[in-house]
Amino acid sequence: MLVLPAELTHAQATACCGMLAQALRSDPGPQAVADASALRSFDSSALAVLLECRREALARGKTFAVVHLHPRLRALATLYGVAELLPEPASA
Repeated sequence: MLVLPAELTHAQATACCGMLAQALRSDPGPQAVADASALRSFDSSALAVLLECRREALARGKTFAVVHLHPRLRALATLYGVAELLPEPASA
């Protein structure tokens, strides 16, 4: 499980991407799941981080999903036309 921090803005995006990429590389499972339940303060950089995680997961042959995506972030993803790239897990 890839756990997003409570705050994810432009200031934290690079460090967060690195942390999540390392977690993704160390997880041998077939699916990468990002848990956004802790995320409270964010900007569009949070979408960029999630999309980068998705890209990294797909490059490693994994599926990608997001659980507990904040409704405002889901609305932002819809506005930008990328909501379908951040699905909930099939078993959720």
